[in-house]
Amino acid sequence: MSAQRALLIILDEKIRADRLVLPTLPDIALRVRERADDPQVSLQQMAEVISQDPALSARMVKVANSAFMGRSIQVNSLNQAVTRIGLSQIKNISIAMAMEQLFISQHQQVQQQLDRLWRDSVQTASIAVACLQFYKARHSHCKLSSDVMTLAALVHNIGALPVLIEAERHPDVFGHPAFMQVLIDKIAAVVGLKIINSWGFAAEFIPVVERWRKPQREPEPAYTDFIRLAALTRNYYPPEQAQALLADYVACDLVPVPQFMQQKDIAERYHDVRALFT
Repeated sequence: MSAQRALLIILDEKIRADRLVLPTLPDIALRVRERADDPQVSLQQMAEVISQDPALSARMVKVANSAFMGRSIQVNSLNQAVTRIGLSQIKNISIAMAMEQLFISQHQQVQQQLDRLWRDSVQTASIAVACLQFYKARHSHCKLSSDVMTLAALVHNIGALPVLIEAERHPDVFGHPAFMQVLIDKIAAVVGLKIINSWGFAAEFIPVVERWRKPQREPEPAYTDFIRLAALTRNYYPPEQAQALLADYVACDLVPVPQFMQQKDIAERYHDVRALFT
């Protein structure tokens, strides 16, 4: 039996037996979510929770001052930042900003793969949010939100994380990137669903994790569609399927032109979102 086949069997067995070690949200993200889910929580109390993590605090101030929030007047404190962002968005944005803490390994080769996975997730989030904001500017009835889109994009491929960690124990397999990509494509959706369920994420995240790899648009514009637009830019789908999917998205006015990333407004929004993660 090949080492690759052996690893696939091990992962299949662990998934069926619920023995695959799943990542847990960073502690600060859990504390923010717990407070955000309290209907009686105040902005001051949310600021106190976020202040327990200096890195997250700095990022929230950066978010509040960013074009992402559509504001030009600078805020100088966490309290001001939380007030500007608002309780309705604070949970998803805080969790999104804390997500990078999960992509850490003590092993150099694994860390390189995790770095790439995080970069791909950030790139996906930047494109997806940019396209969504452009779409909403022309379709005011759209109820999709940028904060949910950001978090959904960052977790769309979260199932790859424990797959990489498990593969770390099989260095002869881990050194074959093409096989690792096939393995992730085969397993990550199932593992990703287990992760977001264990994290208690809302139902709107499920189709993103489950369906984004399928090159067909949703019946109505959905978060998954904007993830697929990002996947199109990195040539994820086979050429014929990609061409058909892109034509479908242009026809339904999800994006204005096939070269949508060259659209000035989308490109500007992309850079605005991308800057949040630098």
